[in-house]
Amino acid sequence: MDFQIAILLVSFLALLFMNVPIAICIAVASMLTMYTIPALPVEYLTAQRLANGIASFPLLAIPFFILAGILMGEGGMARRLMRFADWLVGGLRGGLCYVNTTTCMLFGAVSGSASAAVSSVGSFMIPEMERNGYRKEFSVALTTTSATTGLLIPPSNIMIVFAVVSGNVSVAALFFAGVLPGILMGSLLMLAAFLFHTARKGATGEKRREKALTLGDRIKIVFGAVPTLLLMVIILGGILGGVFSATEASAIAVLYAAFTGIVVHREIPLRALPGILEKAAKTNAVVMFLIGSSQLMSWILAHEQIPAGVSEAMLGLTDNPFFLLILINLILLFVGVFMDMTPAVLIFTPILLPVALSIGIDPLHFGVLMITNLCIGLCTPPVGTCLFVGCSVGKTTLTKVIPSLIPLFVAMILGLLAISFFPQLSLWLPGILGF
Repeated sequence: MDFQIAILLVSFLALLFMNVPIAICIAVASMLTMYTIPALPVEYLTAQRLANGIASFPLLAIPFFILAGILMGEGGMARRLMRFADWLVGGLRGGLCYVNTTTCMLFGAVSGSASAAVSSVGSFMIPEMERNGYRKEFSVALTTTSATTGLLIPPSNIMIVFAVVSGNVSVAALFFAGVLPGILMGSLLMLAAFLFHTARKGATGEKRREKALTLGDRIKIVFGAVPTLLLMVIILGGILGGVFSATEASAIAVLYAAFTGIVVHREIPLRALPGILEKAAKTNAVVMFLIGSSQLMSWILAHEQIPAGVSEAMLGLTDNPFFLLILINLILLFVGVFMDMTPAVLIFTPILLPVALSIGIDPLHFGVLMITNLCIGLCTPPVGTCLFVGCSVGKTTLTKVIPSLIPLFVAMILGLLAISFFPQLSLWLPGILGF
């Protein structure tokens, strides 16, 4: 067993440090390890695991939500959500901070992509904040961290991945479990922005409004945002009402996003559709290959009884649920620093979920906890996808942004601790809704 695991780890890390794409790293390392197991039909088993790994009805939601997110980005929905958020909180002291965070939360939720939220929202919010007295680096840091909250608020592709890997978690229940934690994380980021930047620097964000909004302006802003916000209501309401499943909701999201962008807002010309479909297909191909290759590694881990060994080792250290929960969080935070979210969920859910279940953690609670940890990893070097996208959009460097990230990291860690030790934040809403 030790020899096979050594081959797996060494080959995986070697390929990773050579900047080989993570999906290829997982597939090649897994196959090399499988060749060291005697009398194993490697080619047959590889093809079988790759095919079976993505042959799941809930996973069908991912390509639809990816396409829906791209349609929303191309259809100008982020800009309309920004105007709506500005109307809600833009007049407050430090209003642009709250507008930024609220827009990221809303757009990240409806698009299901943190990177898309950073790119779409950051492209107009970062320059706007800079024009109004905010440091560029702070604006980038706030956009980067705020965008991750949309992965907790449904619909969320990573929640679908966790539900499939865990094997006994409802996608719909996990969607609702993430609502309150997502709102909590966004609220803490707003508070951190006020305490550590706005209150100190005196930036108000109020000088943008040279004249008060008229009733007509307000009606126009609200009606511009309603079609986008209505998507969340349709998806969650349809799932809750039993009208359709989470997977069927993803197809409805595509139709709705296409209708809104092409017919209602008329910002997506028909000639742009082939390019949008090609972009969605490329993104989906990467995600599905990653899921399929991760099933190879999961098979090896199960074959070598690694999850059971890790569970036994952790429980051997202590049987105190408090310390085990802290240990799980530390492991996930460390993993998030060096690994992107999807492969981390695929690889470490089978390893850590049994430990969580052994100390009485509800799988819904663990799912939200795991995703929250990995959301923080999206904002940390060296792998942090959102951080690098934010630096690119804001035309700044990582070293300049890091100091502005520190107070926002503190807020995210406080939110993580609250989610960890107050499970009702995740379980209350699914409970009252009958999940």
